[in-house]
Amino acid sequence: MRVKDMPLADQPRERLLTSGAAALADRELLALLLGSGSRGVSAVELASQLIAHCGDLGELARSEAHRLLAVPGVGPAKAARVAAAFHLVRRAQAEPERSRITCSADIASAAAPLLHGQPRERLVVIVCDGRGAVLRRTVVTEGGSDHTPAPVRDIVTTVLLSGGAAFGLAHNHPSGSLDPSPADVEVTARLHEAADTVGLRFLDHVIVTDTAWRRIASDGQVDDA
Repeated sequence: MRVKDMPLADQPRERLLTSGAAALADRELLALLLGSGSRGVSAVELASQLIAHCGDLGELARSEAHRLLAVPGVGPAKAARVAAAFHLVRRAQAEPERSRITCSADIASAAAPLLHGQPRERLVVIVCDGRGAVLRRTVVTEGGSDHTPAPVRDIVTTVLLSGGAAFGLAHNHPSGSLDPSPADVEVTARLHEAADTVGLRFLDHVIVTDTAWRRIASDGQVDDA
């Protein structure tokens, strides 16, 4: 039976969209990559033949495109698509693990390359996933030598649009002082409230200079680096 002749709820693509990829068998996932079968053979059947030709799924993943062409019904487009998909997986697995934020020092370290040596104050947001892995580091604002705006709405929006679940904040003091201003304390308290409102976790706010850092608590207390 052709895949398109199956009941809609039984078709691999629909099941993946409704139940997730884990609900599909190997041959069904491969059929989605193939896109279609060949004359008299459904995409799922062709996927089974392709896996059998290589021996198992692991061997298929290591196969070059030209090896897949030996299976009747698998042309250059299908072979290239399958080979490219498995190669992307290998590239993703080879990437170094994202740095993680586990403490205030990690926020300072992650933000430091964007803050050290800057003649103006910069505000940096570190966006993390739920496990603390860094998704994004970006300069939100840049001001003068002794201040920079800290727009709470823009900060929270940046985190949400980046797909973050948690975030930390850092800004530099070009003067070298680690003392927080009243505005620093106020924005820290406001960010705690704003994060709670939208379901985000606010990790910390730190002041970074070229030689040291300090965290700012919402009550104005600071911790030495």
